[in-house]
This record gives sequence, C-alpha cells and structure tokens, in this order.
Amino acid sequence: MTGQRDRWAELTGGRAGEEYAQRFARLAESGHDVHGEAAFCAALLNPAARILDAGCGTGRIAVRLAELGHHCTGVDIDSSMLAVARRDAPAQEWLLGDLARLEDLGLKPGFDLALAAGNVIPLLAPGTESAVVRQLAAVLRPGGLLVTGFGLDAAHLPLPEPPVTLTEFDHWCAQAGLTLRQRYATWSGDPYDQGCGYAVSVHSRPAT
Repeated sequence: MTGQRDRWAELTGGRAGEEYAQRFARLAESGHDVHGEAAFCAALLNPAARILDAGCGTGRIAVRLAELGHHCTGVDIDSSMLAVARRDAPAQEWLLGDLARLEDLGLKPGFDLALAAGNVIPLLAPGTESAVVRQLAAVLRPGGLLVTGFGLDAAHLPLPEPPVTLTEFDHWCAQAGLTLRQRYATWSGDPYDQGCGYAVSVHSRPAT
C-alpha cells in the first residue's frame, strides 16, 4: 500500500523459508516446545474452529492447529516460506498475499480466530500496520478473536529498535472495532507487566 517492502523482506530477501524451517526443526529435536502458540490458541477455541494464520511462514503453527482438529488457512507474502508449508502440508490452504490487502484473496469471512505470531506486526511494511489490523478484524465473525505476539524491544526482535509500541497497536485495534481481552508476556501465559519485552495479546470483535 505504501510501495515499501515489508521489514521481513528487507531482512531476508524473501529467501528464508528453508533456513527458518530448519531452525525450528533443530529446536524440536533438542527438546524445546515449538507448539506454544498453537496450544495458546487452541485453549481459546471450540473444536473445529476456523483459523486464519496471518503471516504463517512455513506453516508450523497452522499445521499443528490442524492436527488438533481446526480448519486453518495460512497467508504469507514470502513465497519461500509458503513453499515449505505446501511441501509439508499439501492438503492445507496456503495463500500468497499481502496482509494489507486481504480483500484481494477472496477469503470467506467468519473466522473464529486470526493469528499474527512470530513478530508479524512489527515486520510489516512501514505504514501498513493499521490497515493490516483492520483487514484482520474484518474477516472475524462477531465475537471472533485476534491473537498477536510480538517483541517490544531489540532483545525480542530481529531489528535494532522496535517500530511498534503497544499503545499504537491497541489504538489500531480500537479503530478496527476490537477490544483488548487479555495480555500476557509469553505464549505460556505468564503475566504481562509494564516494560516486558514481549506481549501476547487477545483482542475480540464485538459479539453483536
């Protein structure tokens, strides 16, 4: 929308898919839990929910949620990431697209939950953040949830400084008609305190 590349593309050149997948494979092999985001979302949902994984990357979270019985659609602008997702889970729906222009993908609205994990929000193209939040809110059913997780300082971001504050993010959510329901410091549900370097937020669309 601004003509600028997203920050993820500036960092990776759009060729990070295999490397990203291998990183999480190594973590899993060493005993790390790589399904924290999926477990967090699953705890918020009824069985067989419709989920939009926005900025799905290699599909790690969406594949796990599908294994748990949910119906997942993944969207990403990085074709190298989607190539891994399509190879590993060819039966799932993977869409190449810009989150700021979700309407171009012809998605059927009524998702129970939209997820933007993995620092998706701060890695968007500068100036598109509010549009992305608005687009994600628009695909939710009444009462649907927007779940996000992103870093708030350099220690939790692949960037020298955070481009997005929680105040800004909450403002974009409010503009899109969303209300903050819960906020945590981790995907494990640790309490969020002012000054935490990471925030997991649950916003909801009004039920009526």
